[in-house]
Amino acid sequence: MQYWLIKSEPFKYSWDTFEQDQRTFWDGVRNYQARNYLRQMKLNDLALWYHSNEGKEIVGIAQVIKEHYPDPTATEGDWSVVEFAPFKKLKNPVSLATLKAHPVLSQMNIFRQMRLSVVAVTQEEFETILALSNQ
Repeated sequence: MQYWLIKSEPFKYSWDTFEQDQRTFWDGVRNYQARNYLRQMKLNDLALWYHSNEGKEIVGIAQVIKEHYPDPTATEGDWSVVEFAPFKKLKNPVSLATLKAHPVLSQMNIFRQMRLSVVAVTQEEFETILALSNQ
């Protein structure tokens, strides 16, 4: 199992909308590193759902339900999408400030690759975030 973090601006596509839809494909990724992360995702991998710009917090966990395939929204280039379903809403959101202040989380890829909408997360980081969300 691998772990990921995916970013979405809540005014464009929020966790609540995702829960209502029950599934979505992650399209529009136009960065090669983020695309490569999508292509590394396997069935049942888990991804932390991060609300960017508004809220700036991790609010839920999505599960990969279909591995990468060509992005139907791409008019040119070699881009991919992955399909997700809601796995679990976090009991309490985990804020960006909490991530930055935590010794285990302060070196996450979200801080090293800030412009990417998809980044890898270690198992330790994932488990730490879950523990923080239950406090």
